[in-house]
Amino acid sequence: MIVGSDTIVVVDDHVLGKPKDQADAARMLSMLQGRSHLVYTGVACVDSLTGSHLVAHRKTIVKMKSLSEEMVWAYVQSGEPADKAGSYAIQGLGATIVDGIEGDYFNVVGLPLSLLADMLPELGMNVLIAD
Repeated sequence: MIVGSDTIVVVDDHVLGKPKDQADAARMLSMLQGRSHLVYTGVACVDSLTGSHLVAHRKTIVKMKSLSEEMVWAYVQSGEPADKAGSYAIQGLGATIVDGIEGDYFNVVGLPLSLLADMLPELGMNVLIAD
């Protein structure tokens, strides 16, 4: 089984992927600060033996704290935003700049495990769930 996923952040109909540089990361974080945005993660599963495949996505609403310009730059200087959609990592230091979420936390991290667990049985792969 081959599994792939990718995540984007959407605010005001603008799609935010990974930043090009620190200035781009600061620009994105400035757009997100003090408001809500959407995080979408797409997941694709391919059975390499049969060619069967499934594609699905999950959406989560994230509310970002209000941030001063100094706070934005301090976070950018940490290096964490460098390869993250929307320029933050909720599972790292970015947790300190997020006010809350509505939806799947793992979707914001970048792999919605619950969605993946629903998809795999459709391709004949058993998923073990412990009691």
